[in-house]
Amino acid sequence: MTNMKLSWLTIFCLAANLTVAAPLRPPAVPLVACDPYFSVWSPADNLTDADTVHWTGKPHRLSSLVKIDGKAFRVMGAEPKNVSALFQKQLSVLPTRTIYEFEGAGVALTLTFLTPALPDDLEVLSWPVTYLTWDARATDGKAHEIEVRFGASGELAVNDPTKQEVKWSQEKFGELVAWKVGSKEQPVLQKKGDDLRIDWGYLYVATAGAVGTEQGTVTWKIVTPGSCRLILAYDDLYSIQYMQKNLRPYWRRNGWEAADLLKTAAKEYDALAKRCAAFDKELMGDLVKVGGEKYAALGALAYRQCFAAGKFVADANGQPISFCKENHSNGCIATSDVFYPMSPQFLLFGPTLAKSFLVPFMNYAASERWKFPFAPHDLGTYPKANGQVYGGGERTEKNQMPVEESGNLLILMAAIAQMEGNANFAGMYWPQLEKWAEYLKDKGFDPENQLCTDDFAGHLAHNVNLSAKAICGLAAFGKLCEMRGDKVKAAEYARLAKEFAARWVKEADDGDHFRLAFDKPGTWSQKYNIVWDRILGLGLFPDAALRKEMDYYKKIQKKYGLPLDNRKTYTKLDWTIWTATLTQQRADFEALVAPVFDFLNATPQRSPMTDWYETPDARKVSFTGRPVVGGVFLPMLYDKAIWQKYAAREQTHAANWAPIPQPSP
Repeated sequence: MTNMKLSWLTIFCLAANLTVAAPLRPPAVPLVACDPYFSVWSPADNLTDADTVHWTGKPHRLSSLVKIDGKAFRVMGAEPKNVSALFQKQLSVLPTRTIYEFEGAGVALTLTFLTPALPDDLEVLSWPVTYLTWDARATDGKAHEIEVRFGASGELAVNDPTKQEVKWSQEKFGELVAWKVGSKEQPVLQKKGDDLRIDWGYLYVATAGAVGTEQGTVTWKIVTPGSCRLILAYDDLYSIQYMQKNLRPYWRRNGWEAADLLKTAAKEYDALAKRCAAFDKELMGDLVKVGGEKYAALGALAYRQCFAAGKFVADANGQPISFCKENHSNGCIATSDVFYPMSPQFLLFGPTLAKSFLVPFMNYAASERWKFPFAPHDLGTYPKANGQVYGGGERTEKNQMPVEESGNLLILMAAIAQMEGNANFAGMYWPQLEKWAEYLKDKGFDPENQLCTDDFAGHLAHNVNLSAKAICGLAAFGKLCEMRGDKVKAAEYARLAKEFAARWVKEADDGDHFRLAFDKPGTWSQKYNIVWDRILGLGLFPDAALRKEMDYYKKIQKKYGLPLDNRKTYTKLDWTIWTATLTQQRADFEALVAPVFDFLNATPQRSPMTDWYETPDARKVSFTGRPVVGGVFLPMLYDKAIWQKYAAREQTHAANWAPIPQPSP
């Protein structure tokens, strides 16, 4: 086939005299990445090598052809096969933009997908909107007539296009003309599960250009230099069911309809494009500063995937709450041991984002329905957050994750308190936090044979890394007590955590490293939970212990990364990035991150970034498109200046946040 060439992803920062060029080939490229249902990716090196897909891999076809002086070329999609693909010169993935550059027939064409995922503006962040822009210029000094054609499939509006009928119509919104498509049956929030696409609400393809006569198509005629643009948007009407109540997407909280969204998106494009370019430049520069070019490439690829694996909705008070989806693992909603690794991306950009996923979780934990002395695991199965379903649900203690989840919540509450300079938010849920701290005091240091988030190789008692989480959780609770003015309890928990940490160093010691389990000599594991010791200033584990552990990791890691523990050769991408920060030495960090970067270049599975893969051969084990990749941003939390800079910009929406009583079963 002509005009086909392997092209590499270039991550770059548009700063004066600075180009960051890390040759990362994304396993899949984010095109439209807004939420778990409105999520379209290109699973190929070139945009014309394969049809676009939903993150689950099912067809969600978007296509584009260009005619240059009458000759047709494909620029998006693998069909029609009898039309040549325009040569793809470069691909760039940035936090809010994916940019394809094509060249041929005397023309340079840039196709940009812009999703305005601006973390300091929750209104815009919650928009289910992606802009597509085609910019053309001549490369031969001549004027060229160009026709641009775009098409969207009704597949984006149904779960199963072979069984579900769609209805198309044309709508007019001021100067915009739009194709609107949705399922005929409109079963709003009736389905739940993992491998599902949305089958309610409506997809819009809106433009001020010419809407084609064929359903879902738009056509423009431009001359070089020239450009055209459209808006892809999805109005899901209702997004989440929380405690049996259907909740609106956050952007709809003030009575907005699709017309308001589309007209405002069209009006604000120029300003948003400038803001997104500035944000991308700044964030990429900070990522490079903290971790280098390869780390920056990981951050850019992770950014939209993390936000696109969850949804922002309005609670009963109109405040923003969010629900992450456990994509491609079990479909759970608001899972504690998923939002724990996800949290760094939310924490980095301010307390409102961080609180958004904790409020619904904590309100459930504070209700009469949750009767256990430890934290819940989940709130249900996406998109229905009606109560825990994992491990027998809320009515049995079997298969819970007591130490894991309780430690997660205490640590995250302390991180928010540190960011805000007070523990007021934690105070809203103080009885629950006290109960969980007591549980860790009794059960945390030497955990029983109970589930944890890394049980891929089987259950494990006396888990050393889980013990480290409990110790950090106890110290985090002591920090919260101190901030609330309870000096006695603060001293008690700080002392207990330090005593446990000293015991941990002795009892987990295995010569040149620390063990997987206290009672298993000759074993090892990643001790990623210790990261919070330094981030929160807890003063628990000595530098010498971390140095010893890091030196061991560097000796045993494989071609594509550091295995999770000695039992298997697979690893978790998010935990490896956390582990790489333990010594806060740049050389150590880069030594562990470089193989992860190489994995993304080499993995044969062309799906959104996995977090679970084999370190010898870069093959994905499982897990696709999960929000846990937000954990890539954890190294940024060590830099207090960067953390505070971003957090200070957010538009606070927390004035009316309060515990909302949940109904009894």
